[in-house]
Amino acid sequence: MAEKWQPQCGVELEPNQFYCSVCLDLLKDPVTIQCGHTYCRSCIEGCWEQEKEKGTYSCPQCRETFSPRPVLGRNTMLAEVINKASMSCLTCLASYCPAHLEPHHSFPVLKLHQLVSATVPLKEKMCTKHNKLMEVYCKTDRRCICYLCTMDYHRDHSTVSAAAERAVEQVKLSENQNAVKLRSQERQDELNEVVKAVKDFEICCQTAVKSNDELFDELISSFQNKRALIKELIEARRKTAIAEAEDLQMQLKEEIAKLRRRDDDLEQLSHTADHIHFIQIFKSLSISCESPDLPSGAVVRPKRSMEAVSDYVSDLTYDMQNLLETTWPKISATVSVTDVVLPPVPKTRGELLRYHCPLTLDPNSVNKCFVISQESKRVTSDSKEKYYVSHSDRFRIVKQVLCKEGLTGRCYWEVSWSGGAWSVAASYKDISRTSSDSEFGKNDKSWCLECSADGYTFRHNSVTKAVSGPHTSQIGVYLDYRSGTLSFYSISDTMTLLHKVCTVFTQPLYPGLGLKEGSSGCYAEVEKLMVVMPTFLLLPC
Repeated sequence: MAEKWQPQCGVELEPNQFYCSVCLDLLKDPVTIQCGHTYCRSCIEGCWEQEKEKGTYSCPQCRETFSPRPVLGRNTMLAEVINKASMSCLTCLASYCPAHLEPHHSFPVLKLHQLVSATVPLKEKMCTKHNKLMEVYCKTDRRCICYLCTMDYHRDHSTVSAAAERAVEQVKLSENQNAVKLRSQERQDELNEVVKAVKDFEICCQTAVKSNDELFDELISSFQNKRALIKELIEARRKTAIAEAEDLQMQLKEEIAKLRRRDDDLEQLSHTADHIHFIQIFKSLSISCESPDLPSGAVVRPKRSMEAVSDYVSDLTYDMQNLLETTWPKISATVSVTDVVLPPVPKTRGELLRYHCPLTLDPNSVNKCFVISQESKRVTSDSKEKYYVSHSDRFRIVKQVLCKEGLTGRCYWEVSWSGGAWSVAASYKDISRTSSDSEFGKNDKSWCLECSADGYTFRHNSVTKAVSGPHTSQIGVYLDYRSGTLSFYSISDTMTLLHKVCTVFTQPLYPGLGLKEGSSGCYAEVEKLMVVMPTFLLLPC
């Protein structure tokens, strides 16, 4: 019975005929070009789009060229065959369409055959050496082989059946699926959080703009009110002062008129010949006609004028400009470092080392009691001052040195020391260089951790704080400029957070080293970290 139908039903299909040589997948909407090769329509069109500028189009397999661009026609017959060749029999080593596959569902003997989807060519399941179906998995070489392979090259290898290996891998697949699903859910939650964060950030920005507009409108309104008030005050005083001056003018004019009349009377009297008349009239004319309310020198111009008002307003403008210059960097810095979301905070030394930045000490800033190494990594205390070229960046009073690199973003560096007490610092570049308050931590431009055999002390703007933690001679410093954090870690078998600064940085930060106490020979250096470092667990402060 089987011999009667088998020649009709067993259809040997060449897998290469059904696969696109571009995408290496089953043909989708197959089209055949003039040279006879067949491709997925989208694949050949994609290839030819890249050759559009050249004006000639080639076959990806045989490289035959065509011009103009050929019109693509669908290979209907091949498309139907691909659709029908749905299953492959691993026993018969043949692919079948649904109609010819029916005996495998009807005959008891054929029901025992193993059927698989025809999406993967049978050729890929065959051993290239023995042309047999690969049914064994070699654990030693981690590859699929046939039974004949277990008798020669792989005879001493650890082998199992493909089904057994599949069972093991299936367990791993389930674990991977669960892990992928869990990770996918975590990522979905993170995506939802980012979407929410973006929405909240948009609302926050809109609220900030509205609030700032209201504050500036209020400030502008206050200035405008004061501007109008000054005008009113000046105008009121102008009217009062001018009225007083005009009244004085009238009195002066009246007195001038009286004095001129008296002068005329006296002039006339001086020419009279009647002695009796002269004596009688002169007595009356000798009485003063000046107003007692207008003493001599009644007009005195004041030293203070309205120019003083303008001076006060000018001072106010200057003070406001200074206030804006002082406050604006903080406002600008806060705006520039405000993010929707932040990258994860590093939790291990390995994660911190991703942000490692190589540092070099600046010879132009080093104090003359320091000797700087050739690589500009280490400074050593010396009892005698060394000769350095004069430079405005040099620390003259305190034993300190800054690095050349100004840091923003996320940066990590490590410092080690030997002998004495050292300060590990981060500072703005415009820190004073010539006064006693240029010492790290004794101003508002630097932050430092003072390290000694007795322990640690944090200092900023002359405010000190005792810090507890393991005593080591190696300190790690992590800067997250945008989030405004500066963290100091003690490095030993574990990493311990000693102190964390939370503020708003307005300038790049320059790492620094300073000798607090110590004799000649004490040194400190910025570490040249290796690429591969052990991972230590960060312990909470």
